[in-house]
Amino acid sequence: MEIKFSMHIVTSKESLNFVLRSISKFKFSIFIMVFTSVLWSINASLSPYFIKIMLDRVSEGVRAEAISYLLLPSIGYISLGLSMIFVFRLYGYFVEIVMIPRLRQKIANNIFDYILRHSHYYYQNNFSGSIATKLTILTSNIPELLQTGIDRLLSRFLGVIVAILVLWIVSIKFALLLMVWAISFMIYAVIVSKKLQIESTILSEFGSLITGKIVDTLSNILSVRLFARQNNEKNYLNKTLRDSVFAEQKMQWTYFWIWFVYGLSYGITESIVLYNLIIDFKNNMISVGDFVLVLTINLSVVQFFWMLALEYSDFSKKLGRITQALQMITSPIEIVDNENAKVLIVRKGQIDFDNVRFCYKNTDPLFHNLSIRINGGEKVGLVGYSGSGKTSFVNLILRLYEIDEGTILIDGQSTKECTQNSLHEAIGTIPQDPSLFHRTLLENISYGKPDASEEEIYTASKQAHIHEFIQNLNNGYQSLVGERGVKLSGGQRQRIAIARAMLKNAPILILDEATSQLDSVTENDIQSSLWGLMKNKTTLVIAHRLSTLLHMDRILVFNKGKIVEDGTHKNLLMLNGLYKILWEAQVGGFLPDKEIK
Repeated sequence: MEIKFSMHIVTSKESLNFVLRSISKFKFSIFIMVFTSVLWSINASLSPYFIKIMLDRVSEGVRAEAISYLLLPSIGYISLGLSMIFVFRLYGYFVEIVMIPRLRQKIANNIFDYILRHSHYYYQNNFSGSIATKLTILTSNIPELLQTGIDRLLSRFLGVIVAILVLWIVSIKFALLLMVWAISFMIYAVIVSKKLQIESTILSEFGSLITGKIVDTLSNILSVRLFARQNNEKNYLNKTLRDSVFAEQKMQWTYFWIWFVYGLSYGITESIVLYNLIIDFKNNMISVGDFVLVLTINLSVVQFFWMLALEYSDFSKKLGRITQALQMITSPIEIVDNENAKVLIVRKGQIDFDNVRFCYKNTDPLFHNLSIRINGGEKVGLVGYSGSGKTSFVNLILRLYEIDEGTILIDGQSTKECTQNSLHEAIGTIPQDPSLFHRTLLENISYGKPDASEEEIYTASKQAHIHEFIQNLNNGYQSLVGERGVKLSGGQRQRIAIARAMLKNAPILILDEATSQLDSVTENDIQSSLWGLMKNKTTLVIAHRLSTLLHMDRILVFNKGKIVEDGTHKNLLMLNGLYKILWEAQVGGFLPDKEIK
């Protein structure tokens, strides 16, 4: 059965193959699980059989000879019980203690590694809350699916087979009656389960979507409150909730008919069995032990099938959740390192765009045959109206997106031919709106250089003019910053990002309005530190405040995906082109967002 989604197609078979690959290193633990299920299924019907033998011997024997009559069946009965106790302890150790915790760890590590390698597109198109939910679903549902499939489904299925075999020994007629009912109901259940699995997968998708929307709203709670849009958010979520209710009701109706058919068919079968038992007992064709055994096994099989139906339903739900999670998480990684990718070695920091063509998905091309050289050590400003291509230009250098044609070179090395990690290690970035981890200030700053000493961290913090602020906090550098750094102001977050970049000290530096959220006094103080950071580095500076670019070696002027002007501030003003228009159009030192007609 195929389940089709917008991003990726994952079949139930592929989901099961993923589960099998995940458990491949736990063969002995799986053997213990299967062995336990086999022994349990034997015990479930063989114990009543020993009781039948004891009942027959008690009803027919002499009390004085009870020990000799009952000794062997009693030993068999007790031995089975003791064997189950021993096997369950083996199960507890090898499965619940050894395998399951390690299995969860293995799944989480592998999936998290895969998630981290996705492209920038992936994170733009999916809720972060939904991605996290999918990871949680896989780490919790795969071990549970395994236990449901072996401990309950396999054991009950084997229990039915053993029960029919035991009944066959006593009476072929009753064994056939039970077998016909069992096979008929199983065929019906398998047919309905295909529909049930689709419905379960759809319901699981709604659950993930609801989580994603809730996380999205809570992540922007300040905007919700400031715009008084609580009702809008409730309505936004409520539509998905209504669809989820409909999907759940549809699935529950399927369950309703499964249980109805199950109960009705069993009632009819049990009536036939009981009628035949009474007639056979009356005609002296079966013993008291046979009578009790048939009823006991019938009741056991009913319970087995009841549990089979429940557990198969649960198995289908879990498989549906796993399938739905895998379809998002295992979407093909769009930007991957080449098989023979090399580590990028930066000596000068020269950047070349050679006939680069690029367009975002489902949009017209932004860059056509773009060619430009940025010499090693140059300080280059990037200006232009919003949407002109400045941020896309630096994002392509970082290889956050893949170019369609052409080549981007750093010191003669194609960014496609080097590892992404080495590329990102060679480039320091200070974004306009930095987001921090919900960790300590020390951890956030040292993210630029994990092995940095405290002295190096303090030096970078002083250069970013954040050291004094941190020291005045109750917990100093051990203070937690909150999710995405919400406990700090925009300017404080930006100074943390500057300190992080200073600590990283990469040979290529990208600044995207790095001081836009700072007050004028702090900005002036930090500018000198930034100039020190830029020394001997190739630096790209995106700026809407053109005064910050006066001392750049070059300024590139972007317009609709083209570099229309290239030169120093003084030379560009003399051209009387777009740069001069931008310079004169500044309001309060900043560029307007849109082109002035």
